[in-house]
Amino acid sequence: MAPDDPRARRTRASLRAAALELAGERDPATLTLSAVAARAGVNRATVYLHYPDLDALFADAMEEAVAAVAQAAQLCPLDAPAEPAPPPLVTLFEHVREHATLYARMLGPQGSARFAARLRAALTEAVQERFRAGARPASDVPLDVHAAFLAGALVGVIAHCASCDEDPADAAAATWRLFGDGGRVENEAVVINKPS
Repeated sequence: MAPDDPRARRTRASLRAAALELAGERDPATLTLSAVAARAGVNRATVYLHYPDLDALFADAMEEAVAAVAQAAQLCPLDAPAEPAPPPLVTLFEHVREHATLYARMLGPQGSARFAARLRAALTEAVQERFRAGARPASDVPLDVHAAFLAGALVGVIAHCASCDEDPADAAAATWRLFGDGGRVENEAVVINKPS
């Protein structure tokens, strides 16, 4: 069956939904392809037609979440003042809180390594896009290293906030202050947190 066949798309959508439902109920490491197949109403062999393993299925199922987080990160003006946190960053943490159980499980010790890697890669790309748009680090650190630093830090904070009941505005403000200590950038005439 071709990947763009409507039946294949419906099957993948059903498998993604089943995987997310089950991940919301228990740790991904305790799940099996058989359990996902049963929840989706298909046989296990059908799952293998679409995904090589459970981690690949989880990574695909979380792609919308990755896109939402990356979009919010890309909208953050990296050269904004230290206070208040940019609204897109608050929106990002509101999204995380809304899906806290899923993020906590997917980024936790029993979660999906592919999802965590995909999220870091998407965030790194979002920050690099901001750099390509003209924002520049306020240090001489190479842009790719700077982007990787910010993305890794943000994934860590997302994992932390998903596992506790932190207010999204407070999480965004704290994250923005931390980025100000080592992650702010300069853009043309604006320099934030650059040593005097």
